[in-house]
Formats: sequence, C-alpha cells, structure tokens
Amino acid sequence: MSLKAPPPPADTGRGRSGRAPRPVSRRSGIARLGPLPWIAPVILLILAVVIWPVVELIRTSFLNISIAGIVRGSAGTDKYKKLFDETDFGAVLLWTVVWTVVVVTVTMLLSLALAQLFNQKFPGRTVTRWALIAPWAASVLMTAIGFKWMLNQTAGVLNTVMLDLGLIDNSKDWLGKPETAWPWMMAVAIFVSLPFTTYTLLAGLQTVPGEVYEASRIDGASPWQTYRHITLPMLRPAFLVGVVINLINVFNSFPIIWAMTQGGPGYDTSTTMVFMYKLKETDIGESAAMSVVNFAMVVVLVLIFLKVSRWNEED
Repeated sequence: MSLKAPPPPADTGRGRSGRAPRPVSRRSGIARLGPLPWIAPVILLILAVVIWPVVELIRTSFLNISIAGIVRGSAGTDKYKKLFDETDFGAVLLWTVVWTVVVVTVTMLLSLALAQLFNQKFPGRTVTRWALIAPWAASVLMTAIGFKWMLNQTAGVLNTVMLDLGLIDNSKDWLGKPETAWPWMMAVAIFVSLPFTTYTLLAGLQTVPGEVYEASRIDGASPWQTYRHITLPMLRPAFLVGVVINLINVFNSFPIIWAMTQGGPGYDTSTTMVFMYKLKETDIGESAAMSVVNFAMVVVLVLIFLKVSRWNEED
C-alpha cells in the first residue's frame, strides 16, 4: 500500500507569521509634491504681478534714465538725495499722512453708524441698502469729475444755489485754494469709501448671535454697555479688515485728487502719489524713488495699525 505525500500548502502570500506583507507604497511623482502643483499658478502670478514689479521699481530708482527712457548708467543713491532735497517734499509727506488719517477715521466712524442703522428693521431698508451701493458701483474718476463740475466757480450748482439763497456774495473757487480744496477732496474720498466699509461692518454685525444680546438684556445691561462690551469686540475682525483696506486704498488714491485739482496750485493739494506722477515729467529715476518711499510708507502704516490694534490677540 503506497502512501501519498500531502500536497504542499497553497501560497496565500502570507509569511510564516501568517500575516500578509504590507503593500509597497508607490506614490506617483505628482503626489510627492503635495499641494505645490495646485498653488504653483498662484505663486507664479504673485511673482509676475507683485514681486517682479517691486524689484524692477527698486532697480529703476538707482538708475539714471532720460525722459525718453534711455538708461544712462547707475545713479547710486543720487535720486533719493534729490527727492529728499525737494522743497515741497516735507509738506507733501505731511499732507499725505493727514489725508489718510482723516479720511480713514471719518469713514470708519460713519460706516459704524450706517452699519448699525442698516442692521435694524425699518420701512425701506432694502431700498436704502441698495442706494448705498451707488457710490461704490460708479467709477471713482467719474464721481470726482461730477463733484468738480458741481464746485465749478462759474457754472457750478453749489455756487448757483448759495448765491440764490444769499449765503455768499460772490462765486467761490472751491478747488482753487488748498484750505477749501482739501476738505472737498476728503469728502469725496469718504463718499466713495463708505459703501464697502459699511457693508463689511454690516456683515460683521450680522454674525453676532441674537442670544448674546438677549443674555445682556436679562443681565440688565444698558444699550451703550451692550454695544461697547459685546458688539464692538465681536465686530473687531470686520473692523480690522475695513481699516487695513481703507488705509491702502486712501493712501494710494490718485483719481480723486488728479481729477479735481491735479495736485495744484503747485503741489499744495498733492499727496505722494500725485507728487510721484508729476516727478516723472522731469526725472523717471526720482519718480521711481518716490514710488519706493510710497511702498515703504504704506507698509509701515499698516504694520503700525496692526501693532496698535493687536490684531492677532484674542479678547
């Protein structure tokens, strides 16, 4: 009687321990790059439209360039020395800071009041909300030109109405003198800045839970205490966004001033942006130096505000 050997065990792919071996990880080349393929277009766009122009701007400020655009070699720091020696540079710098601080401050205060108003229920609220968008939807340049026509000395509607009412004896050149031109330009800048800032704060107000206000009423808090200790702290993120964006926009504002006064007479109603634009008529390198100073100033202003506001700290 013959005995047959038992058949060999089937190969189940398991080791002596009986456990299946771990599969070999085969990640594709793209997977190893992680999120880089997805963010690469954004990085390239930032390099093309932000970093490269800034580098070119700084490089240009150290060159000697003719009005025709011909590079005549390096100028070293001569363009910066020439800029700082300009007679009107100090006054223009001061007025730029005043212009920015006044417009941003008044805009934020008015926007706080308007946002609080539009957050309440009243007849016609939808219509007034839509009406507020008009200054934002219209071109800033078109708005500035409209105000310039309104303030015209000979045919402006403001002089006509004030003469008819006997408020003035003679037509006034509202934009011909710095003491009257600056307030009007600031008013226009505030007018066009209100819609965005108001809607930013309104969005912040609508994120405050109603239960918080209900709890404050139960605790006997007055409306002012509720607004100060609940509304304002919870509105802080939206407020910071509004201030930072307004700082950048107002500081760099060019169309309003150029359309209404072109920075004149002389440089009396010029900010550093208008001053820079005028300098290019005589010296491109000096104008580039002014642009570098502008860039540094707006960065410093934003950093100072963020430092003072302690934006990254929680209450």
